[in-house]
Amino acid sequence: MREVWLVMRNHYEEQLKKLNEYVAEMGELIEKAISDALDALMHKDIEEAKNTINYDNQIDHMEREIEGLCLNLLLSQQPVATDLRMVSAALKMVTDMERIGDHAADISEITLVLAKNGYPDSLAQIQKMAEETMKMVNKSVEAYLDEDMQKASEVIRQDDVVDNYFIQVKTDIIRQINENIQNGEQAADVLMIAKYLERIGDHATNIAEWVLFYLTGEHPDVAE
Repeated sequence: MREVWLVMRNHYEEQLKKLNEYVAEMGELIEKAISDALDALMHKDIEEAKNTINYDNQIDHMEREIEGLCLNLLLSQQPVATDLRMVSAALKMVTDMERIGDHAADISEITLVLAKNGYPDSLAQIQKMAEETMKMVNKSVEAYLDEDMQKASEVIRQDDVVDNYFIQVKTDIIRQINENIQNGEQAADVLMIAKYLERIGDHATNIAEWVLFYLTGEHPDVAE
């Protein structure tokens, strides 16, 4: 009887390990998708933008794999409290990770439009915002894999920084339009890129909040 229990326990632990490996793999994918999307934007690289859009299918596939593994663990293994929270958090996180991948593709789609219709003179503000957003995404995934409450909390605090960048970009674009420095189409495209970056920051924050739920048993929104 004990041998059967040990076999089941080993299988259970292997499945949990596989879950972490899948989350790490999906995390690497979304980090690369964002990095490449932003690199394509800043360097006006059409081919890289097209390649980045193709990451979306891989990210969607990883989401389905992780969801299937999580559901199998929840239905067949009956995980104990901490493991249950880890699996539940992973199940929630992958939705946000998938949306981050979508927004990376959205940014690349706009890059292709800008390449056709003309780039604005400067994307300096976007670049600063992008760098901060990338930090949030990287740190949110690390927080889960490292079981690091401090990193998760730092991501949540960084969200205000990204939100402020969005306000600055929007204000600057309105000023440029009023002063006829930038045409309306370009302005709309740049504003959408900023909006996608803000949303990526929001999704990274969601991931960090689920990490805190996994580690503490309380979701920050509920705790407040």
